[in-house]
Amino acid sequence: MPTIPIQSISDPRVAEYVGVRESELRKDRFDAPGGLFIAEGELVVRRLFASSYATRSVLTTPMRLNSIRDVVDALPQDTPVFVVDQQTMNGIVGFNIHRGLLAIGVRGHEPPIDRVLAAASILVVLENLVNHDNLGAIFRNTAALAGPSAAILLSPRCADPLYRKSIRVSVGHALAVPFARLGPWPEAVDRLRQAGFLLLALTPDPGAEDIVAVSQELMVQPGQHRLALLLGGEGPGLTTEAQTYSDRRVRIDMPGRDRETNTGVDSLNVATAASIALHRLHPPSGGTLQAAVGPML
Repeated sequence: MPTIPIQSISDPRVAEYVGVRESELRKDRFDAPGGLFIAEGELVVRRLFASSYATRSVLTTPMRLNSIRDVVDALPQDTPVFVVDQQTMNGIVGFNIHRGLLAIGVRGHEPPIDRVLAAASILVVLENLVNHDNLGAIFRNTAALAGPSAAILLSPRCADPLYRKSIRVSVGHALAVPFARLGPWPEAVDRLRQAGFLLLALTPDPGAEDIVAVSQELMVQPGQHRLALLLGGEGPGLTTEAQTYSDRRVRIDMPGRDRETNTGVDSLNVATAASIALHRLHPPSGGTLQAAVGPML
């Protein structure tokens, strides 16, 4: 793969990399449907190259290029690979990027909901999750604990899984776990039931069913149900409106909470709660979901 040396931060060939800090993202460049996204660091960039997303270009230092040469050489020959020294890279992106490697991916269009539902055996359904760290962690946890049989659905107000920070926290798994927006919210949740999913709403409400008992019940007839786990945003949790569309309400028991005095820990971080629920409830994984429902480029 031939490389392109860049010596100036004002070189127009790397204009798309200018100012990629979170506070400086330009909506018309990165947030528009079918637009672009940034992958940062070797692990994430390798996962981009291996994903169904197209790679538009690569920006790297010579040292980092040597460590990824094996996958760079497998890119299409017309993919620009820009090589810069560390100081020039810092000037282009606007901060000290010690990882020395960025790539721009083409987000394409999200697959139709029906296509996602047909391929998945378990769904993680997120309502109004706006924290990019939590969102990225949920994608990583879902990939680890549910494998290729899982997909993630997002309410319209959820953050962007392909935001640079979300991808980085997910260690690139946001590029592997299929996702789509679900709306109108929450009425569209009923589409999941119509598709044959059992809807389990995660809530700290002491009146909900204990997740241990629910998991034991589901294990009696494994594979009978495709599951959809509903989780709410940071702070407020799953809204009452969303819970009304669920089949059952499930809680993770927390001994650190004293219900009589209403003191102690009253809830878990949403990414932690998703991990526990997936570990307890997900059915045996199977199939190759990524190949079935990758982005539509």
